[in-house]
Amino acid sequence: MKTSNITRRHFFQDCTVGTGKIALASLLAESADGAENRPNMAASSHFQPKAKAVIHMFMAGAPSQLELFDHKPMLTKYEGKPLPPSVIGGQRYAFIRSDAAVLGPRFKFAKHGQCGAELSEVLPHLATVVDDIAIVKSCRTTQFNHAPAQIFMNTGFSQPGRPSMGSWVTYGLGAESRDLPSFVVMSTGGGISGGAACWSSGFLPSVYSGTRFRNSGDPILNVSTPAGIEAGTQKDTIDLINSLNHRRLKLDGDGETATRIANYEMAYRLQTSAPELMDLTKEDKATLELYGCDPKVPSFARACLLARRMVERGVRFINIYNEGWDAHSNVEGNVRSNCKNTDQASAALIKDLKQRGLLDSTLVVWGGEFGRTPMVEASVSLGRSMGRDHHPQAFTMWMAGGGIKGGVTLGATDEMGFNIIEDEVHVADIHATILHQLGMDHERLSFRAAGLDFKLTGVEPCQVIKQILA
Repeated sequence: MKTSNITRRHFFQDCTVGTGKIALASLLAESADGAENRPNMAASSHFQPKAKAVIHMFMAGAPSQLELFDHKPMLTKYEGKPLPPSVIGGQRYAFIRSDAAVLGPRFKFAKHGQCGAELSEVLPHLATVVDDIAIVKSCRTTQFNHAPAQIFMNTGFSQPGRPSMGSWVTYGLGAESRDLPSFVVMSTGGGISGGAACWSSGFLPSVYSGTRFRNSGDPILNVSTPAGIEAGTQKDTIDLINSLNHRRLKLDGDGETATRIANYEMAYRLQTSAPELMDLTKEDKATLELYGCDPKVPSFARACLLARRMVERGVRFINIYNEGWDAHSNVEGNVRSNCKNTDQASAALIKDLKQRGLLDSTLVVWGGEFGRTPMVEASVSLGRSMGRDHHPQAFTMWMAGGGIKGGVTLGATDEMGFNIIEDEVHVADIHATILHQLGMDHERLSFRAAGLDFKLTGVEPCQVIKQILA
């Protein structure tokens, strides 16, 4: 018997009603106000959410936790000497030998805030909001190269083809705004090793893919009306195309046809909403100075300010990629430079959201794909010295807002910063926590593809990080 290939939304794995028919009907029907529902229309969560939106600041290249958050004075004592074999075990690295010499932390640390969290001297702005953030020092990943580790952190799987976090979130919760994409991606540096796989919708309908906002020119490609095309002509063209697409949708119920309809409608609305969003001239001088933002110059600060404006306008999930943290050489200079570009704006985002009453409903996440080794990387042939190699065994991330308990530090590594010794947090635990704060159970948010029920958190056991929840 021939079956129709209708894409369905499964909010509850044990749901017993005909959700496929309901979803298709919602695409074809008109809402009470006369506006057509979209494939990513707002939907109900599994339980009462703490957050409505997520801003994920992804530090691509992997920041050195040993220069930023995880102070290890013992490394200074052992600098120039190899780590004991009992610490390293059988671990192998791409660019250094297991007997490479220890490299001590390159910056001073001090305690800050009422919570007394210890931060590096290159994070003076983050130090002013340390009581609003939860620092997790015991993160672990299974991937040790950039591309698979970045894809893993963003999709829960190390190879391209799976839906990203933003796609899962918009699939599960839908959109709040009709005038902007529900999932937006911004980049503030060079190329991302994981590429577009980090914000792809994978096997989910492509309407759930992240929309890339550019740093210059038109914020979104193929949205502006071409020269010589009048508004009336454009409207007639879109109306004709949509009528044909709706006819095709009624015939085969193909989710990609629904995506095509939604994209044409969104592009039309974006011609007004995107320029208004990107226009920072209406922001007052105090706000621009808070972020350290020049409205006309692309930067991480500009992206953070735009992220706040997106949250205000109902964007559900925002990725900000900041590349350049891969410190195989001169880790001191790398970290200092990157903190100069990101520290002020990261802290300003927390302050700005808080003063506008948005922090409680916005989950902010900061971190990279893995950590850096306690041992030094040096290679005459590669022109490297005083750097650190990739370290998947332990790294640090922080979260704020959206029901996260501020002023908390969770987890610990050994005195060399090599292995986790307390409260290990896997990447899947981070994903489960993000979904939980948005009101979704990671075990129940699933999608059937190729005969299998897939989840963001995969099949291995994982858990919500309850120690950092308010």
